[in-house]
Amino acid sequence: MPPNTTASTGQQPGKSGRKKGRKARLVVLVLVLAIIGGVAYGAYWSISTVRASFPQTKGSISLEGLSGPVDVKRDGYGIPQIYASSDEDLFMAQGYVQAQDRFYEMDVRRHMTSGRLSEMFGKSQVDNDEFLRTLGWDRVAKKEYDSKLSDATKKYLQAYAKGVNAYLAGKEGKELSLEYAALGFANDYKPAQWTPVDSVSWLKAMAWDLRGNMEDEIDRALLTSRLGPRQIEDLYPQYPYDRNKAIVQEGQYDELTGTYGQGSGTSDGTAGAGTSAGDASAAGSSTDGTAGLQSQLSGLYDVLEDLPTAVGVNGNGIGSNSWVVSGDHTITGKPLLANDPHLSASLPSVWYQMGLHCRSVSSKCQYDVTGYTFAGLPGVIIGHNRNISWGMTNSGVDVTDLYLEKLTGDGYQYDGKVKPFTTREETIKVAGGSPKKIVVRATNNGPLLSDRSDELVKVGKKAAVDTSAPDRGDGYGISLRWTALDPGTSMDAVFAMNRAENWSDFRAAAALFDVPSQNLVYADTEGHIGYTLPGKIPTRAENVDGSIPQPGWDSKYRWTGYVPQDELPFEFDPARGYIVTANQAVIDEDKYPHTLTTDWGYGTRSQRIIDLIKSKTDDGGKISTDDMRQMQLDNSSEIAKLLVPKLLKLDIADKDVREAQKLLEGWDYTQDADSAAAAYFNSVWRNILKLAFSHKLPKEVRVKGQCLWVDPVNTTGPADETEKVRECGQRDAEQAQPDGGDRWFEVVRTLMDDEKSDWWKTPKSGTRPKADNRDELFVRAMIDARWELTAKLGKDIDTWSWGRLHRLFLKNQTLGTDGPGFLQYVLNRGPWKLSGGEAAVNATGWNAAGGYGVIWVPSMRMVVNLGDLDKSKWINLTGASGHAYSAHYTDQTDKWADGELLDWSFSDGAVDKSTSDTLVLKP
Repeated sequence: MPPNTTASTGQQPGKSGRKKGRKARLVVLVLVLAIIGGVAYGAYWSISTVRASFPQTKGSISLEGLSGPVDVKRDGYGIPQIYASSDEDLFMAQGYVQAQDRFYEMDVRRHMTSGRLSEMFGKSQVDNDEFLRTLGWDRVAKKEYDSKLSDATKKYLQAYAKGVNAYLAGKEGKELSLEYAALGFANDYKPAQWTPVDSVSWLKAMAWDLRGNMEDEIDRALLTSRLGPRQIEDLYPQYPYDRNKAIVQEGQYDELTGTYGQGSGTSDGTAGAGTSAGDASAAGSSTDGTAGLQSQLSGLYDVLEDLPTAVGVNGNGIGSNSWVVSGDHTITGKPLLANDPHLSASLPSVWYQMGLHCRSVSSKCQYDVTGYTFAGLPGVIIGHNRNISWGMTNSGVDVTDLYLEKLTGDGYQYDGKVKPFTTREETIKVAGGSPKKIVVRATNNGPLLSDRSDELVKVGKKAAVDTSAPDRGDGYGISLRWTALDPGTSMDAVFAMNRAENWSDFRAAAALFDVPSQNLVYADTEGHIGYTLPGKIPTRAENVDGSIPQPGWDSKYRWTGYVPQDELPFEFDPARGYIVTANQAVIDEDKYPHTLTTDWGYGTRSQRIIDLIKSKTDDGGKISTDDMRQMQLDNSSEIAKLLVPKLLKLDIADKDVREAQKLLEGWDYTQDADSAAAAYFNSVWRNILKLAFSHKLPKEVRVKGQCLWVDPVNTTGPADETEKVRECGQRDAEQAQPDGGDRWFEVVRTLMDDEKSDWWKTPKSGTRPKADNRDELFVRAMIDARWELTAKLGKDIDTWSWGRLHRLFLKNQTLGTDGPGFLQYVLNRGPWKLSGGEAAVNATGWNAAGGYGVIWVPSMRMVVNLGDLDKSKWINLTGASGHAYSAHYTDQTDKWADGELLDWSFSDGAVDKSTSDTLVLKP
């Protein structure tokens, strides 16, 4: 039944947003005039077309299915706070309101998670759909919904879906979003009804983006075509536990009881105990041969790289910050908790700010929670309720393994016998084209990824394996074992976390959060702080660490089980009074019996945050909410602190290069947008990496289009110039190596004392001198950087600035990326000149192999004040709305770029004071 509108429709500008509203109307008029002038794409657009999808935010709407009235109060930034009297009404309203602002985004996401992008975007997405169907996220989500989730969770998911469908009722595509009109769907596209499984599938997509070290496994194998084991070891140095502290410092594993306990805190350690259920228990040794996988694994990397991202993670270098400080060290005497997840920039932001409030908390209505949600998913992912707050960073634990499979006819070999594939047939519908049928095959390890690409069909043809391996025949296949392909309970965890009242509740909720494994920090209004690592984390046989593809035909390489929950690390009220998680090692490897991963982040950001906290507290100082905000904005370059003293000592002959060198004198290593020194140093850093490493790496990991004359792979010594071969890089600029992240910080740090290492040698190029040692290479990098920036920014160094190089463009993730130029102009925004940098706390990331442009960002920032929740602060990357030309499309971005935070109202009085628009949803 269509909604009954009883008041004037259309977005109403808030008290603080009237100027923004007038600006939006002007932009709409300019847009329409441009279309009338002949720039139009597809059907004729009018002002009514542009405005048709703007949500009603005032008055009242009747919705069938509500049991009582629901108030939707929006502030001047369009952020909604929902008030209801039952759980079902609360989540139904959440579905309705999120669909008002973000349905196109939700629709694209569910087409992605179910492998149906071709239905919206045509044949260009068929390859992606084939891969996504092979993974089968929606099939696993259906099993999860049917057999794993609690009855209460199912009830909430059903209510949410009912709310989305109430919004869809009676609407054409153009009434839902401008993008539908642009796609030509205005007349014949009818979105399907939303289902609970659509929401659960979204958690699978989130888990995929946060899956761990699969790309590192591939890269290590690819490097073997040009580098030996010692050289690869140089590029993957050991984690510096002595310098960059692990997250957990005061807990300890008890070998006698097989449990993990608090070292010096006060936790009772309560949590749901896990069980270890294994596939096999025989120990084995890892194969050390990967030399033949280069071209085949590069094909797999290309498939992974081309897949659309869900929460915006694109594989390498991205992390997040979250930390909590106890009341002993704060001005309020109660904890402060900060979080800023680093994700690739998207428009709209992956996050949607919202409050979910029961008018009276009781068994009938249990929630009073606010924070960051995902459009398409009920509940709050990160935020706080009346009693506790929590934040998340990706733990990076290794929950995926690739397996080589011996394929034989209609089956695969396992422990000397042939087992039949598990198969299913899938039909992919294609907009504007004929449907395509595929057969998905799986082994007992998981789906065969090698079926999904012409390159991957060849996987394993030359794989180096030991003598006991079965004959390769036409080549081995590659399958994927991944924890998220088993049904789980993460959706239960979201609701349990939202209503948790204390540490015990929170730990029990976290134990349900099986996939993806996240670092969870905690604080409560009673003054406690904590950390816990939940997740379904596999255990492997001795000498099998999952760092390279393993033989799938041998049971001793199978997972042996999962780490029980009561053996996973945690901390509660540690004596030091703070906990920092920024993707560093969870715990020192010599203090813990299980291998969680071999690929931690290297702790650059985490140690900087620790140092900033200690600089405030070591002399008895107290930390404020604004101090936490300032820490989030810290632009310090840790690699600059190491290199600049060396660079300043170098004798530079060229006066123009000396002029640039002088920029580094007295520089405080902060990467502010207006800093010329930051611009020059980062260019020097990029050129050091290029000269020392990039030219020595195989083409599969170098940036696309970067062509070099190199020695043939199998030569035993330097080749004659006439024997060299031309090889061009194959990776997109945002994924290429060396990316310049903190792994490369550690690589360079460990090589600094070896001044004559072969890594520092580089040949002459044109007028640029060759280098035979570290200092000569640094001089060459300073010369190259001077002339690179001259070309990009001009010869006058007084006009240089980091922000001119380091810019953020926000792109709509579908038509704004691949649509015609006019639509990109309509949907995209930017640029913004940003401070910060790679592995800085203010992690505005860039890839040194590809350029200086910003490719990932702090996707939101929050600071929760447990002493007075109404004094908490938050900001989003973009805005509440997914509608281009809404006043709330990017109305938070300027403040986000300037490091500002918005007031975050929570109590009834504070919400009422900040409310601009109120919409009543009536039964």
